[in-house]
Amino acid sequence: MNTPASTATVFDVERIRADFPLLARTVHGKPLVYFDNANTSQKPVSVIEAVASHYRLHNANVSRAVHQLGEEATTAYEGVRDKLAAFINAPSRNEVILTSGTTQATNLVAYSFVLPRLKAGDAILTTAMEHHANIVPWQLVAQRGGATVKAAPIDERGELIVERYLAMLTPEVKLACVTHVSNVLGTVNPVREIARECRKRGIPLLVDGSQAVPHRAVDVQALGCDFYAFTGHKMLAPTGTGVLWARREHLAAMPPFFGGGEMIREVRFDGTTFAEPPHKFEAGTPNIAGFIGMGAAIDYYQSLGIEAVHAWEQQLLAYATERLRDIPGLRIIGEAAEKEPVISFLLDGAQATDLATLLDLEGVAVRSGHHCAHPLMQFFGVPSTLRASLAFYNTREEIDAFVVALLKVRKLLM
Repeated sequence: MNTPASTATVFDVERIRADFPLLARTVHGKPLVYFDNANTSQKPVSVIEAVASHYRLHNANVSRAVHQLGEEATTAYEGVRDKLAAFINAPSRNEVILTSGTTQATNLVAYSFVLPRLKAGDAILTTAMEHHANIVPWQLVAQRGGATVKAAPIDERGELIVERYLAMLTPEVKLACVTHVSNVLGTVNPVREIARECRKRGIPLLVDGSQAVPHRAVDVQALGCDFYAFTGHKMLAPTGTGVLWARREHLAAMPPFFGGGEMIREVRFDGTTFAEPPHKFEAGTPNIAGFIGMGAAIDYYQSLGIEAVHAWEQQLLAYATERLRDIPGLRIIGEAAEKEPVISFLLDGAQATDLATLLDLEGVAVRSGHHCAHPLMQFFGVPSTLRASLAFYNTREEIDAFVVALLKVRKLLM
């Protein structure tokens, strides 16, 4: 079994790649170049083994048995909550709600926190660069509460026009939302500044951190937001895992979103009393093995050092951007001053889907489409883009292979 790569002065990417079995495979007879990390990341052996070990040795439900297996499963599962709290510097483990992902987390806030507070004329503020998961839940509750959803604009560089966002923080806004990092543009938004201005106005702020947590250190106390959501499968963990961090006072005031087992103190037909947070929001049997894998993913990040991860990925982003700019007819969508390693682009005379299909035949996995960001596509006046998203286990050599493949398929389509 491979062990996580240790932190070193030089980022030893080849040693790290040995921890990821899938990166060694071929696709259509070509070495795989996996540049779809914003969609989902690959998993190191330590995560795969953590999941397998749970099923081999400790499989039992959590919080429902006093037998040995039940105690082992519960200890491992709840231990992940402690790791997550430390990973994002949450003030308390009891503020960490385990969810199936960011989508469930935002819906929890929409229906449990926002909807009960909405009245006709109220508003929810988001931005033009958001993933649909940070738009659609707000539209659904706004329709039920007689409220509206407002979107702060962005500029042609793909940067949020912060002064416009702040000007839209008017008294009728009951929740402000912003992505920490755009899944299409890679743009890093000034969350700390936005949170500070929201606090001045008494407006709670929710941050979608799905594309931030895999690439940079996140400290929810330093950011100053009220809610922070992220997804496990984008940060080395299994699918069906995610987190909502929320301030204790909000969780205490929020009614449950789902009802069922394990979120109650006592059930009677004349009324039910609920458990304290976080369990009040975690009805039913959770993805136990998935979260145990998420704990292993956190261990892996910590073995590398998140700052080292960020530094290497910034080198990759700079190199890939430089190489792509040399390709005739290629237009990069979104060139913010501060980005994480995501590059969306178009090539003159070629459809994004056609490019992605032909690149796959060259062993290169990239994403094509609207990336669950229709309003953003509409702003740039395009139906879709091609997106290359990098991770710390990628290399300059893979970027070179990607460019060679892109030039080859470009000739085929011209």
